[in-house]
Amino acid sequence: MKLFEPEFTAPNHGGDISVAEVYFGSPMNGWLDLSTGINPTPYHDLSLSPAAFSSLPGGGSLSALLAAARTAYGAADEAALCAAPGTQALLQILPEIVVPKGPVAVLSPTYSEHAHLWRVMGYPVTEIDNLDSVGDAAVVVVVNPNNPDGRLYGRAQLEALRSKLARSGGVLLVDEAFADVTPDTSMASRAGSEGLLILRSFGKFFGLAGLRLGFAIGPEKLVDRLATRLGPWAVSGPAIEIGARALCDAAWIEKTRRTLAVARNRLDTILKSSGLEIIGGTDLYRLTKTMDAAARYEQLGQAGILVRRFEEQPAWLRFGLPGDDTGFERLATALAG
Repeated sequence: MKLFEPEFTAPNHGGDISVAEVYFGSPMNGWLDLSTGINPTPYHDLSLSPAAFSSLPGGGSLSALLAAARTAYGAADEAALCAAPGTQALLQILPEIVVPKGPVAVLSPTYSEHAHLWRVMGYPVTEIDNLDSVGDAAVVVVVNPNNPDGRLYGRAQLEALRSKLARSGGVLLVDEAFADVTPDTSMASRAGSEGLLILRSFGKFFGLAGLRLGFAIGPEKLVDRLATRLGPWAVSGPAIEIGARALCDAAWIEKTRRTLAVARNRLDTILKSSGLEIIGGTDLYRLTKTMDAAARYEQLGQAGILVRRFEEQPAWLRFGLPGDDTGFERLATALAG
């Protein structure tokens, strides 16, 4: 069985080093992957008990994880939470369980899986560019802060939209995958209100995307339907132990927010000095615009540096954070060349 077709195109999704290597070849110094918005300095304490592997996850350990998530995210006391093997798993099943079945509006451009998965399940989907255009949508999807441009919507505006949707039985789905770096914008303190469902990703901020852990926060009936659909033991023992420990580590979280902000400033300096216009982003990634984006993408790829390109926006390139001085220097050199 062939893994790839004879003719290759450049990878169009973040983190796909195997495809990048087929396209660009194997770099002499290895890959510097800047194509994702994942913290390049992951949470440090990955120690595990033997039971994490040898036993099925118990209800007590899962409850401890959910309690840690509630505190870390500032979720309202009346909100229900469930854990999943990544927020992607939640996105896959949401179209099956959300009531009512009606039009869906997705604030775009954003993470493409949102619109795609609702369409696959037969929903009429409209991609909108502002919240005044939701029309008669029964479900509105907002990524806040947005990926890839970092666009932010305030709590008051989102609360007004939630209230409007709730009156007709609709749902505001807020994907807060990158909200750890902008905690003051989170809607978690309003979770539990009818018509609001929040998704939180663990792996991006904590730099442990391979652990596969995410959360849904919202009204009890809706979250219970999600948990039932996921079934028992949906989250692995290692993910439960490490997730609970990391979410309780308030000192690491605060220090990491400061560290990421410093790294983002350093990245901004390099990007601007190379003539790239920064048009958005968060402390985990920066979105740039340049008329020679395709050439820059190829230039960086040939230097063993993978960034995120966008077929629908050919002038855009998104850069994640290098994880150390060597990475920053390597990027600066490649852009200068």
